[in-house]
Amino acid sequence: MTKSRSSAVPARHIPQRTCIACRKTGGKREMVRLVCNPETGVEVDLTGKRSGRGAYLCPVPACWETALNTGKLAYALRTNIKPENREKLEIYAKAL
Repeated sequence: MTKSRSSAVPARHIPQRTCIACRKTGGKREMVRLVCNPETGVEVDLTGKRSGRGAYLCPVPACWETALNTGKLAYALRTNIKPENREKLEIYAKAL
């Protein structure tokens, strides 16, 4: 007796991440990763592969505003955000 194999391809696993501002979950590629590196400070990680402590935000300006103004981003990255890095992040959020 032979078992027939299904020709259907199994669904590919998509890593899930949670936005630190609104707590919604979504695919890793749908979120924007921020990384804290001791040399450069906090910056946007477009590749998603930079070394350092990371946090994810939705690509929605409201989430960015919440994360920056309430201190959720600093808490998630376990660091203080320098004013020059905050300016760069605010500019990036406005461009979304």
